[in-house]
Amino acid sequence: MHFLALLLLLLSATTPSWSADKYACMDRPEHRQFDFWAGSWRVTNKEGDKTYGNNTITIEESGCVLQERWRSASGGTGSSMNYYDPGDGRWHQLWVDSGSSIIDIAGKLRDGSMVLAGTIYYLGDSRRADFRGTWTPLPDGSVRQFFEERDAEGEWQTWFDGYYHPSAGTQSP
Repeated sequence: MHFLALLLLLLSATTPSWSADKYACMDRPEHRQFDFWAGSWRVTNKEGDKTYGNNTITIEESGCVLQERWRSASGGTGSSMNYYDPGDGRWHQLWVDSGSSIIDIAGKLRDGSMVLAGTIYYLGDSRRADFRGTWTPLPDGSVRQFFEERDAEGEWQTWFDGYYHPSAGTQSP
């Protein structure tokens, strides 16, 4: 019996600290800054006459993560994890798709838009480039996502310009 009591004491002493006190992401305004992107979306060009794909962004892990799940009109897929890091005061996104790229960007909310910058890595040719993205909520409830990549000459080029429209029967927060 003493062995069992000792074992229980040792196990309770080694319980990870994360199990005791939870950080309340849902209650912290900085963790809610990107919630305007949460929802189910049809993604189009500016005119709305060309559909690029569908995207679902969900608030997960008790509000600590925005999880993105993308499906392009041609069937390609990708996902990202987006989170606010209180240690550096920035939002981070790590995107991985079904075989062409990895995007690692970070930044902050600026003038109502989420602006993140970092790098894109192309899996096919092992090339890296500077990359930045801006998400802007629009008055009609849609969201513009604008991505740029720095070219070999150092100039920023449009990489993607998509307009997120709530999918039928869904509403963004």
